[in-house]
Amino acid sequence: MMEIILFTVSGIFLYVLADALLNFIESLHGEPIPHRNVIFFVIIFFMAIILFQILQLSYF
Repeated sequence: MMEIILFTVSGIFLYVLADALLNFIESLHGEPIPHRNVIFFVIIFFMAIILFQILQLSYF
């Protein structure tokens, strides 16, 4: 049960962080980035791989 809560909270954290990072990148770029959904997916995907590996090493 604890794993479900941990991974759910981690997913919410990743979503918020990836959105903030994408907004920061767009502010540096000066305009909306084309194919924003693809860039968001790449950001959240790599952050999820890193975070879930860290969680797996430290929790299990």
